[in-house]
Amino acid sequence: MTQADESQANRLLKYSDDARLLIINADDFGRSHASNEATFRALKAGVVSSTTLMVPCPWALHAMQLLSEHPDIAFGVHLTVVCDVPHYRCRPLTSRDKVPSLVDESGFFYATERIPEWLAQLKLGELEVEFRAQIEAVLAASLRSTHLDWHCLYNGGRADIFEMTVKLAKEYGLAMRVFDPAAGEGLRRQGLPSNDHNVLDSYSLDIAEKSALYARALRELPQGLSEWAVHPALDTPEMQAIEPQSWRVRVTDFDFLISSQAHEIIEQEGIVLLSYKPLQKAWQERKPGSETSR
Repeated sequence: MTQADESQANRLLKYSDDARLLIINADDFGRSHASNEATFRALKAGVVSSTTLMVPCPWALHAMQLLSEHPDIAFGVHLTVVCDVPHYRCRPLTSRDKVPSLVDESGFFYATERIPEWLAQLKLGELEVEFRAQIEAVLAASLRSTHLDWHCLYNGGRADIFEMTVKLAKEYGLAMRVFDPAAGEGLRRQGLPSNDHNVLDSYSLDIAEKSALYARALRELPQGLSEWAVHPALDTPEMQAIEPQSWRVRVTDFDFLISSQAHEIIEQEGIVLLSYKPLQKAWQERKPGSETSR
């Protein structure tokens, strides 16, 4: 990536080239009560600056009520069409007969280990119907989101899914959350801000060293726009039952995100915490079809 590319998001968002911008997005709002409570606390008292809502999940209504009561919270729609744990599953909002390629033999979304099989037979038109249903459910609740992204589908999983989701983002006046700079290349050519660096996923970090790794990542944060995908949750029997092998990932996330250490390092380093609101504004202002000079 050239220096011009590295500072493009800063320029589009009206920050200096040397500014260190960071979005800390709490994924999976609505997935569980433990996730909802931890995410809400981390947004209000911690360093989390954005979240993403899983509309088909059992605790989505609770999350939506919190968002309704706190309209200052910036959130995106975490488009959910994959089940990531075997015994805690959800279904499409759309009736099964309209989106048969989205569900497995039991009528639920496909499990993560079957994603390649699912993508091979998935009908794009049916997926768009369900994506729209999830976006419209948020609008029907009188909520206004800032961006779109995918749950357990890295950059959509297929090029045509990526392009279809970008089309929906533009139609609904939202930004797109892109996980690596290469995938966002076409967006940047259109003058649409996206991450300058690979998104840090909290599931990739060692649990025992989590606090130290986060602290170092903040101190070494590069210039430009970075993002962390974090997954805070409380240590509850519910959380341990949903993720018996990995619940500590979420609890250790929460512990750091509400810590005084996190606040102090961000202040000391002069890091600018952002939500997707300024990105959304830049997306809305960009004329369709126009491209920036490179």
